[in-house]
Amino acid sequence: MKHIFKRMLHTDVDLTTRVEDFIAHSGPKMSYAKQPLQSEFFIRSNDLLFDDGISDIEIKVSDWEGVPCFFPCTEKSVLPFDIFAASFYLISRYEEYLPHVKDEHGRYPSEESLAGRNGFLETPVVDIWALRLWAALQERFPEMNAPKRSFRFTPIVDVPVLFRYRKKGILRTLGGTFVDLSKFRFREFFRRYAVLLGIKPDPNNVFDELTALHKRNNVEALYFFLLADYSHYDKNISVYKPVVKTLVKSVADYSIVSLLASYRSFSDLDLLKKERRRLINFINRPVKRVRHRFNRIQIPETYRAVVEAEFNEDYTMGYSDRVGFRAGTCTPFYFYDISFEEQLPVLINPVAVIYSALYQYQNIKRAREKMKSIRKEISEVGGDFNIVFSNEVLNFTEYNSMTSLYQEMVSETE
Repeated sequence: MKHIFKRMLHTDVDLTTRVEDFIAHSGPKMSYAKQPLQSEFFIRSNDLLFDDGISDIEIKVSDWEGVPCFFPCTEKSVLPFDIFAASFYLISRYEEYLPHVKDEHGRYPSEESLAGRNGFLETPVVDIWALRLWAALQERFPEMNAPKRSFRFTPIVDVPVLFRYRKKGILRTLGGTFVDLSKFRFREFFRRYAVLLGIKPDPNNVFDELTALHKRNNVEALYFFLLADYSHYDKNISVYKPVVKTLVKSVADYSIVSLLASYRSFSDLDLLKKERRRLINFINRPVKRVRHRFNRIQIPETYRAVVEAEFNEDYTMGYSDRVGFRAGTCTPFYFYDISFEEQLPVLINPVAVIYSALYQYQNIKRAREKMKSIRKEISEVGGDFNIVFSNEVLNFTEYNSMTSLYQEMVSETE
């Protein structure tokens, strides 16, 4: 109730379980129960929100005037389904508590999700439901003012590797050279040494160009830096090199800098805390936001760890292989831990597009159309359009389709 009415519809509500208080109230009111009390605005409740723990629920998705819905209601209900139970099911990521097969990185597969299996992953259904609920309430109570939701666009830049060629050390440079030559990648070989000899800039060092692009379009971007020790999946240059601190601080002078948690910290709380402290020491300011490497989330353990590490915002709620709305919404929400039946103090910012998901579209035209389609869906409900790109795929030294697409998204006005 708090999320849908206060955070999504910007309206305060009072809740009561006392029948006499409800009947005595003379203003707009709604009942959420098995049966209506009088002739009030009534939504029939499903059992989900009155249960404890997790159970395997059979769900059948139906259509509500062109929008998918589930948990159907009787005819007495103003809406044909229990909007609150359905919203909770998606936003709490209820289905991720259930047994499922994980992918190679321990992630929940998009094809396992209710939205993925039923074709509504690219629709922010919870936001559409909420606005339709409000329209029904306004029809019953004309004195209620329309909610003021506003579209917000936020580009997010992952920085897992500061430089592609520079500062790698002799052994890693020689190893890369050997690989280039053994695989006949002569263009890569010449590019590497052009950078090392100072003839060309390192292609991963895109920060000045990004700052200028964001400033020119009056867009505030978020940067997530990986400051992990070297490992199989975390191959940044050594965090002890002075250039790392200098570069991170320079970006922090113009933009919000946060932590890209390492692959290993996914299952190591102490390491997550260490990486956060490292970034704090670099920029000398609080670090409250986090994203997880390879978009790894384990529900609910990841968010418990995030809270314990003293972060209060997360930007990992999305799929690496599919665009769309993992939690069915484009509105930030506080995570509810069903295991302990409590809301955690971490704000989840849904991510609609992660660059890796765009490779499935084979060409820039189809990827552009998909991003514009997602943007339109979010704009129509006044939600948050968060997109994730990486400095590894943005290249301002030569034409790059990902860079072109990113520039278009940043430059586009609503």
